[in-house]
Amino acid sequence: MPRTLFALTAVFGILSAPLTPSRASSASSAEPVNPVVQWNRVLLTIVRTAGAQPATVHPTRSFAIMHAAIYDAVNSIDRSHRRYLVRVPGASRRASQEAAAASAGHDSLLALYPAFQSMLDDQLAISLEQIPDGPEKAEGIRIGQTVARRILALRSHDRSDAEPIPYVFGTEPGDYQSTPPNFPPQPQFTHWAFVTPFTLSRANQFRPGAPPVLPGHAYAEAFNEVKTLGIGAGSAQDDNALIGRFWNAPIQNYWNEITQTAALGHQLSTASAARLFALVDLAIADGVIAFYDAKYTFNFWRPVTAIRNADPNINPDTLPDPDWLPLVVTTAPDPSYPGAHAAISGIGGTVLASFFERDDFDFDVTSEVLPDVQRTFSTFTAAMEEASASRIFAGQHFRFDENAGLRLGERIADWVVGHFLLPRGGEHDSDDSP
Repeated sequence: MPRTLFALTAVFGILSAPLTPSRASSASSAEPVNPVVQWNRVLLTIVRTAGAQPATVHPTRSFAIMHAAIYDAVNSIDRSHRRYLVRVPGASRRASQEAAAASAGHDSLLALYPAFQSMLDDQLAISLEQIPDGPEKAEGIRIGQTVARRILALRSHDRSDAEPIPYVFGTEPGDYQSTPPNFPPQPQFTHWAFVTPFTLSRANQFRPGAPPVLPGHAYAEAFNEVKTLGIGAGSAQDDNALIGRFWNAPIQNYWNEITQTAALGHQLSTASAARLFALVDLAIADGVIAFYDAKYTFNFWRPVTAIRNADPNINPDTLPDPDWLPLVVTTAPDPSYPGAHAAISGIGGTVLASFFERDDFDFDVTSEVLPDVQRTFSTFTAAMEEASASRIFAGQHFRFDENAGLRLGERIADWVVGHFLLPRGGEHDSDDSP
């Protein structure tokens, strides 16, 4: 086995499937994995590595940048759809799309994560080793490098490197406050709503309406639902509790893996996979910008604060429990409304169903936090709805947070699918003029 292949398999686990010695010995002769899927796996490995992701830069930005570069590089050759931002004039239609994808993925990630150069260089070598040498391969590499450089330049002043904005916690009922038991001193990503969107015209383009008022019935109903799901509430072993724990990790990671499964299950070409991942990850990146805009507009308290500090004089149907904690104990350090899991899941499920023009698809999802635990779904919508509901079961969100998040995600997904990476109208489509 080549040294680099062994190192990547043993240390990073980023190849298409676990390699046994017998499989590894024939890896170079086996059918190659779709390079778009492969580089998505590489990035997932990086963001799951402790300390790799800058704490004030949301990882969805990296997925959007890399997949935008891969898409524009491959589409410069394929030319079946409109570019996202970049086309390489004069790119040969005979150039290797696989080399372009690998080169664009490598160069994007090298700029974003320079500490991983050795691993990225090894992975590029593995990707390119599967492509016959010749002018088509060389041209594909050149196209990928060119597009990655230009995409990175276009995103270099997107304000993602700004310092987080200092936050002053509120003190009135309904105001977001630091949450027990860990009481973070500042919430996260207070600056992220000011990052330049990838597709939206502005962060508040689809901002949801305000959450329910505290004295109302809708608030009391959602309050009491989540109150029954905390520690000691008698639900620690039921299926809802399992769901709450199953999805309790960065939700964009799950949806990138679901997208991998769908791309491989449908045996997508390199060009089709490049477009699918670009649609998913451009939309998810903008979903994060959009939900942080809404979170820091409404500054609504989390369930743990609401339940511990409930005032029956404001709403007689909300009784306090000063010792209540969510099932997963700690709470994400940002305001409650709208739900992030719901927004991202709304995007993932909607884009996938739209891309394949059908919702039904049998697939398994493996938990990032429960070792070897899988759940099975027969539609993208079922996974979308369960991932959203999981945050209620985990004690992180009210149901109205999740409903608003789902609607936000679906609207962003519809916007992206309806306006970006569309089929070209013909050979002389003006979108692709030099």
